[in-house]
Amino acid sequence: MKIRLIIQLKKGVLDPQGKAISHALHNLSYQEIQYVRVGRVIDLELSDMPVYEAKEKVAKMARDLLANSVIENFEIEVLS
Repeated sequence: MKIRLIIQLKKGVLDPQGKAISHALHNLSYQEIQYVRVGRVIDLELSDMPVYEAKEKVAKMARDLLANSVIENFEIEVLS
């Protein structure tokens, strides 16, 4: 089973990397860019199990290690 974990900064948390990318895009004449937020995507492949169990396991992985719950939110997508 393939799972995608999407981790993004919580609303209100400063994103200096996003600000740097936004600035660089403006310097390259992409003036339509108004705001950039940077996150992470982690693709995991798990052994076969029920979808609800896989989501629970990945959520626990995210809380235990992969995401900083103080400043980040995460979303889980089942790919296959």
